[in-house]
Amino acid sequence: MTMEDHVTEIAPINPGGIESSPPALIKEPLEFLFAEHYRHRQMCKILEYLAVTPKFEATLIATTDDFIRYDLALHVIDEEEDLFPLLRRRCSVEDDIEDVLGRLSADHALDQELARAVRTLFAQALEKREAPALFPGAPETLVRLARQEKSHMALEKAVVMPLARRRLTADDLSALSIRLAARRGVSLA
Repeated sequence: MTMEDHVTEIAPINPGGIESSPPALIKEPLEFLFAEHYRHRQMCKILEYLAVTPKFEATLIATTDDFIRYDLALHVIDEEEDLFPLLRRRCSVEDDIEDVLGRLSADHALDQELARAVRTLFAQALEKREAPALFPGAPETLVRLARQEKSHMALEKAVVMPLARRRLTADDLSALSIRLAARRGVSLA
């Protein structure tokens, strides 16, 4: 048995579920968005795991599907309707943010397309009670969404978040908190 054969026999390790962000963190909206990125990285680990495991894990599939349907969708709205417009208003021409925000918006459109494909795979897996990795083309689709998300978050971490910390005013952050809280039905009191 070669080392390569041995490595392929090792079962992938279940990364566990996706943690919740503390609702009180919404009072610090940039920290909340940063925490959401951590949760997205957890989603990526799960997608990569589900792309290779032959084991059917209904709970993990269903909770990840819920995360994609609700949390990922809310995060896109948070950025497109709130964070990006604030940055457009506050950043200077020298910040050269428009190209980055345009790329991130295009990423969001691709995210939605890939998320629909992944959710379709999850629905099939749950209906047939089979691991998503066993469906033709499923591993590539799952990994593609994970890679897309990782690339997207890297750009936000490197460019968007540092600019947001420098450019957004206290009033901007307060308004952002209110919007994030309202979208999630969370009280800021």
